Amino acid sequence: MDPRTYVEKHRGEFVAALKDWLAIPSISADPARSGDVRRSADWLAAHLADTGFPTVEVWETDGMPAVFAEWPATDPGAPTVVVYGHHDVQPVDPVEAWHTDPFVPVEQGDRLIGRGASDDKGQVLFHTLGLRANLAASGASAPPVTVKLLVEGEEESGSPHFAELLKRHRDRLGCDVVVISDTTMWSAETPSMCVGMRGLTDCQIDVYGPEVDLHSGSFGGAVPNPARVLAGLLAGMHDADGRIAIPGFHDDVAEVTAAERGLLARLPFDEAEWLRTASSTAAAGEAGYSTLERVWVRPTAEINGMWSGHTGAGTKTIVPRSAHAKVSFRLVPDQDPLRVQRCVDAYVAGNLPEGVRATVAFAGPGVRPCASDLESAAVRAARAAMGRAFDTEVLFTREGGSGPEADIADVLGAPLVFVAVGLDDDRIHAPNEKVEVPLLLKGAESAAHLWDELAAALRP
Repeated sequence: MDPRTYVEKHRGEFVAALKDWLAIPSISADPARSGDVRRSADWLAAHLADTGFPTVEVWETDGMPAVFAEWPATDPGAPTVVVYGHHDVQPVDPVEAWHTDPFVPVEQGDRLIGRGASDDKGQVLFHTLGLRANLAASGASAPPVTVKLLVEGEEESGSPHFAELLKRHRDRLGCDVVVISDTTMWSAETPSMCVGMRGLTDCQIDVYGPEVDLHSGSFGGAVPNPARVLAGLLAGMHDADGRIAIPGFHDDVAEVTAAERGLLARLPFDEAEWLRTASSTAAAGEAGYSTLERVWVRPTAEINGMWSGHTGAGTKTIVPRSAHAKVSFRLVPDQDPLRVQRCVDAYVAGNLPEGVRATVAFAGPGVRPCASDLESAAVRAARAAMGRAFDTEVLFTREGGSGPEADIADVLGAPLVFVAVGLDDDRIHAPNEKVEVPLLLKGAESAAHLWDELAAALRP
C-alpha cells in the first residue's frame, strides 16, 4: 500500500489519538500542571510503544520529563535520524477568548481546535503515522534509517534543562541528521521548508541619577535626567538607515547570500496583507532589505517597554531618580548571544554622562540562531520528500522566532532539517489554536517518504 493511501485510510484513528493527547493540559509554565505534563509524557510513551518502537523511555530532568524512542534500521550501516519536538503547550489565557474549551478538542470540518493542535503535538504525532505508512509501503519490519524521537516537556518554558539533557544522553542520541517538526510553512497552497531561525537575548536597562525625585523647577536642566539619558541610549542603538549601531554588534553577522535572497523573493509575499495582519499602516526597518529579509535574516534591537518618573493622572513636574527599559535582540547566524551581551554592556557603560550610573541585566545566556545548508544532502532529501507528498515544488523560508535548535545541532554535531506543516494562522500561543488535518496528513506522508530519501542520500 502506498503511503498516501495508508495515511488516508488511517485518518480517523490518527485524529482520535491526537484528540486524546490534546485533552491533557500539559502547560509546562504552570506549576499546578506539572502532573499533567508528566501524564502527557506517559501518554506519548505508550503511543510510541503501540506504534512499534522497540525502545521507549521517559527521561527525567530537573524540571519536566522528555520522551525518547528508538527504532533501529535492519541494516546496521544505515543512517540515523533524530526527530525533535515537544509535548508541553502554552498557557490558555485569556480563557474567555476561546470559542471552545482549550482542552476539549473540537473538529470543525478539516480543522481541529485545541491547545497544542499545531504547536507541537499534532506535528509530533504525524511522525508515528508516517513511520507506519513507510513500513506498510515497503513491507519491512523496520525503517530504512534508524529513527530516534526526542520530545521534550519544557520548550514552552524556554527549555531550561534541555541542553543538559542533550549532553547527558549524547551517546544515545548520536545521529547523522536532526529533523525539526516545530515550525510552519508559507501557506497550504505554497508548501515550504524552514531553513533557519533567529537567536534571542533580552535585557532590562536601569539608569539612575539623583538619589530622589527632584523638583524640575529647582533642579531641572542643571542635573542629569535619567529618562533623557535612557532615551538617548535607546535612540542611539540604530543609525539613520535603521541598522543597529551598537559597536561590535555586526562583527559576526553572516550576510544572506544572493542565492537565498533570490529564493526568498520567489515567495508570494503580499506586503499590504502582511501589514493588515500586523495591524500596522507602514513597514519600517533596515534600509536595503525587504520586509521578509528584515524579519528572517537580519538582526534586530527592539524596545519592548520603558518607564520612568510620574506616569499617573495629572502632572508631577520632576526630574525622576531612575528610568528603565526592556530590550530584546533577535540574532542571526553566526552571532553569539554572550558576545552580543558584552557589546550591549560596553555600549551602555560607554555612553553615560557623569552623575549617572546604569545596570544591564540579561535574562540568561540567550538562544543561539541556527540555519540549514540549502545545498546539503539532507536538505535536498527532505525537500524531495515534501515535494512527493504535496505534488509540487517546495520553497524555502526562515523564521523570525527562536528555539533550542542550535543547542541540538551543536551538542549532537549533526545538521538540522525542518519538516513541518503548521501555518502562521494556526493561532499558536493564542486563543483558539487550530491545525488543518489535511496538512497533518501531508506531514505524515512527507515523513513516510523522508526515511527512504534520507537512507539514499546519507548512505556512505
